[in-house]
Amino acid sequence: MKYDNKNYWAIILGASSGFGLATAEKLASQGMNICAVHRDRRGAMPAIEESFDKIRATGVRFLSFNTNALDPESRKHILESLNTAMGAKGKVRMMLHSIAFGNLKLIAPCPPDEGISMTRSALSDKLGIDTEKTSEAINTLFSTGMLRFFSIADPPAYSDNRLAEDEDFSNTIYSMGTSLLVWVRDTFQQKMFAQDARVFGLTSEGNSIAWRGYAPVSAAKAVLESLSRSIAVEMAPYGIRCNIIQAGVTDTPAFRHIPGNEHIAAQAKLRNPFKRLTRPEDVANVISLLCTDEASWINGDIIRVDGGEHIAG
Repeated sequence: MKYDNKNYWAIILGASSGFGLATAEKLASQGMNICAVHRDRRGAMPAIEESFDKIRATGVRFLSFNTNALDPESRKHILESLNTAMGAKGKVRMMLHSIAFGNLKLIAPCPPDEGISMTRSALSDKLGIDTEKTSEAINTLFSTGMLRFFSIADPPAYSDNRLAEDEDFSNTIYSMGTSLLVWVRDTFQQKMFAQDARVFGLTSEGNSIAWRGYAPVSAAKAVLESLSRSIAVEMAPYGIRCNIIQAGVTDTPAFRHIPGNEHIAAQAKLRNPFKRLTRPEDVANVISLLCTDEASWINGDIIRVDGGEHIAG
């Protein structure tokens, strides 16, 4: 499928990896121009530029901004630059909020380990093999269900004196929640949205399941989902649809920062009917479908993209 309107643009916040990059690649392959906003260190840029060059090679127009999307002045500069680049005919067809910048801290100290548990490094020492081979073996056993009731994982990178405070919650809720509304509002006020525009945010299973240390992010996801419903209602008269994508467990750079992520991934594979994790491309494909004219009546929803992971116990 190709987009007939060559004046359509996508603003992707968090476009250098994971869901954001996959979506940029997918939409560009179908002819949508891309405005990629990301924040990365200089050392990471060569690999990122390789990915961006592939997008440029599709022939679409491509703008990239390596800056803080949460900073008001940066946001103003990006929108002004995009408005100039789009010209009189260009319009923002799609906005994806894929910012993963939050605090992963406990709200109470971890209790002593209970049950059968051992760190991977300790097990490696006991078996006399390296940790990587131990991890591969453990993940294989988890995926077959043989270790379903055991806990073998590296200890979470938490300490009792670094519990989540008010500032941790407020910063996380802004960056991963309310900043969506700020971007939508400013883009709307600049009259940059197309008559039929699509706005997407990303949530996770952590919106209903309490993962240890995930409380600030979980709170941000709840705010994001609530705001998306309000956007869907109040912006509908202006042609803006807003939906939230709830991806299954996906191996992204952001996911790898969650303590205990290997255990979460192994359990997800076990539950998933297809016995694999969700991939960024799976989410990008669904977002692409939701950008079509035929999907215009989908609004204010939370759409699961997980291969059935949530229905299998």
